[in-house]
Amino acid sequence: EMRKELFNAIKAKLSEDVPEVKHIDLWNHNVEFIDQEDVWARPAVFVEFGKIEWSPFQGGSQRGKGIVTIHLVTDWADGGHDAAFDLCHKVHEALDGLSGEDFNGMALVETLTNHNHEEILESIDSYAVRYLLR
Repeated sequence: EMRKELFNAIKAKLSEDVPEVKHIDLWNHNVEFIDQEDVWARPAVFVEFGKIEWSPFQGGSQRGKGIVTIHLVTDWADGGHDAAFDLCHKVHEALDGLSGEDFNGMALVETLTNHNHEEILESIDSYAVRYLLR
């Protein structure tokens, strides 16, 4: 399944290239419930799969276009926005152009910075990605 392949590729690439990231998981509005949740180590990356639009492709397969959003959550006490932006850049360098067997073309399309929580900073990068469903 291409989402599982993409998630595992992101996890492997970040573990290798950005060892500062201590926790990688699927996104489930983790930041909104930070006080109630089991505590996860930070910096943390959460991967959110957006809608995928499909169209027919050669040989009965389908081609999809979608957005994958990377939520990088850092502690404000660990260097504030400077450290967060530097780490965000390292994550981007690792993920830009990431490809696999059933996905390719990961390209940054949007960046958002969320500081609605006193103790953490959430840096949100959305990537366009193309999928293949065989």
